[in-house]
Amino acid sequence: MIDRRMFMKTLAGSLLATPVAVEAQGPGKPSKKVGILSVGGGSLATIDPFFLGLRDLGWVEGQNLTIERRIADGREERLPRLAAELTQLRVDVILAAGGPASLNAAREATKTIPIVMVASSRDPIGAGLIQSYARPGGNITGIVTAPEQLTGKQLELLKTVAPSLSRVGVLWDGTAGNQFLVASETAETARALKLELLAFEVQRPAEFSTVVDAAARERVGGLLFAGSPMFVRNRQQIAELVTRYRLPAISVWRSFVDAGMLMAYGPSLPDQFRQAAVYVDKILKGARPGDLPVERPTKFELVINAKTARVLGLTIPPSLLARADQVIE
Repeated sequence: MIDRRMFMKTLAGSLLATPVAVEAQGPGKPSKKVGILSVGGGSLATIDPFFLGLRDLGWVEGQNLTIERRIADGREERLPRLAAELTQLRVDVILAAGGPASLNAAREATKTIPIVMVASSRDPIGAGLIQSYARPGGNITGIVTAPEQLTGKQLELLKTVAPSLSRVGVLWDGTAGNQFLVASETAETARALKLELLAFEVQRPAEFSTVVDAAARERVGGLLFAGSPMFVRNRQQIAELVTRYRLPAISVWRSFVDAGMLMAYGPSLPDQFRQAAVYVDKILKGARPGDLPVERPTKFELVINAKTARVLGLTIPPSLLARADQVIE
């Protein structure tokens, strides 16, 4: 005969255990966790294709996926703490987006959790992030923001719209390192186009007005802007400044042209974030980041602001207008 007290203990234990077992196996229980680390400080709509990409691959937030967002609101000094929070939450993978600061913070926070970079690095081998494009090794993989040849192509476009151009000012974010200036292809293209390049460093947004004024006093005929997060966050101010000084300017991201800059030529951010979802999907399914080849962008966008061209007194060649992905009137 079963002891009554023993029977009651067994029954109580079963009743307490059953709901836990059902919850653990329920179809609505998120089973994977993705962390997003971004500088932010501007529109986050560019990340939307990442979520859409995940959904297309079968990952639905709140069902089989938890997403932990850590956005620094433009304050890069917050990134190390936010990256540490993601590691403490034991996310399965970190998406490092929006400039080298996000990627570096994630890299310092963990050497084991997989990291997918997007809009974060230009020369990952030179920066010591990966061993090679084909087999990156370590815990970092993803998409390179822009190849080194891109800057040379931007110079060609500036020369096309301003044939008399002889001096170009290159404005770069001093807080993001000097990768923007080191490409040998850029110097070779400048020599071929008979262009003199003058570098201007910006450390903080308050310096934009002074630096653009200094460039104008150096008699530059055009400006080339880095696509760093600080520049993106202040694109409206930048566009107004270069228009005021009547300087044709080009950058990487189309958001600069939307703000009033003359041209943008660079990779498609929506495409990059959608491709980042593919990387995350593979890692969540067991792939090792060190075995996933780092990709270079294959699709580039040329966007021209025809209204700004008229203000600057420039005539955009019909052949260039025909090549543009979008012309803003």
